[in-house]
Amino acid sequence: MRIGIIGLGDMGKLYATAFAKAGYAVCGTDVAQRLQELRQELLPQKIEILADGHEVSRKSDFVIYAVEAEKIDEVVSQFAKSTKYGAIVAGQTSVKHPEIAAFEKYLPADAHIVTSHSLHGPGFSTEGQILVVIRHRATDEVYQNALDTYKALGSTIIEMDSYQQHDKIVADTQAVTHMGFESMGSAWKNAGFYPWDNPVYAGGIDNIKILTTLRIFSYKSHIYAGLAILNPYAQIQVRMYAKTESELFALMIAENEKAFREKIRAAKDFVFANHQELILLNGQMMETFSLGDQSHARKPNSHLSILSMVCTWHAMGINPYDHLICQTPPFRLRLGIAEYLFKSEELLEETIQAALYDKNMRKDDLEFHTAVHEWASIIGYGDMKGYKAHFEAAKSFFSNRLLAGRELSSEMIRQLMT
Repeated sequence: MRIGIIGLGDMGKLYATAFAKAGYAVCGTDVAQRLQELRQELLPQKIEILADGHEVSRKSDFVIYAVEAEKIDEVVSQFAKSTKYGAIVAGQTSVKHPEIAAFEKYLPADAHIVTSHSLHGPGFSTEGQILVVIRHRATDEVYQNALDTYKALGSTIIEMDSYQQHDKIVADTQAVTHMGFESMGSAWKNAGFYPWDNPVYAGGIDNIKILTTLRIFSYKSHIYAGLAILNPYAQIQVRMYAKTESELFALMIAENEKAFREKIRAAKDFVFANHQELILLNGQMMETFSLGDQSHARKPNSHLSILSMVCTWHAMGINPYDHLICQTPPFRLRLGIAEYLFKSEELLEETIQAALYDKNMRKDDLEFHTAVHEWASIIGYGDMKGYKAHFEAAKSFFSNRLLAGRELSSEMIRQLMT
């Protein structure tokens, strides 16, 4: 089995080296201007660098397209006709609708499609991480061969019935999760302060919020843009998140305590009724991960971002615990802090009081409300360029703490998720 990888960016290189270490013959390619650099880097690892995707496709029994979701149609259209007879073809995009459409449109009929999605970034080894595998078009024998090949990565394999099922779950676990943290980042940027300097954002839950936000902004914007804009289910969930947040914010402004409490209580009962015990995060440990002055005395916080997410799950009939099969670190952390908040009656009551009556929080909540609708509009319009520009603006604001935030968040993930 010779494995060929078209697209040797961060994830493509991770896959190439993992398969080569497992003993497979591996070849790959990328844009012409990177080929010499890649030869110097990868040839010592016995990875053959070829001139283009035609050579990779002609030579490989298993071809993986590791390119951005927004470019998948363009790249597949160039090289699909060179696919070796009977080869297995896969993609590594995070959203499968455009990928499968491109494969069906351009690949020869004899090609088998067994695609995949690694639920982790290139900063992690493939070992022990979650890998989704989707059988789209393959015989039983070929599918088993594909599974055996994927097992060489050492990942935990989750088999899914369809790419539609994958994209529905990923809309929740990635696209809307990222949008929530991006909205926090944009809100803090627009307000002009760093949250670790503010006692309102001291304490365990806010440590998670801040570090996860910094972690997301430390990566490349195109990753998140493709997840949000090219996934049709993400568009639906983003709209519902924005609508739900608006409803909560309107009740807060009106100080309509009765309706606000009813909305929160109904969401709590729906999401957490069958999960009485804390299962995701260690509350005491959450307190130790902070970029700020840990002597700050914590002040009440409305946690509008978390209330909005739980109420959105309720409004859409989504059980987020079912989506843990496709969990990513940000999703598990987000569900974890929601669980922690909603299962502490004292903390939830403090949050409700702050949301309704703490006028010092109102400006921050307004900034978050505005940021949510900015992100929702960009995603709704399918504005890839606007998404990346909006992302980079917040990323620039936090630039001097992104590296420290990513490093601390990695340690936080390691400790909190084991």
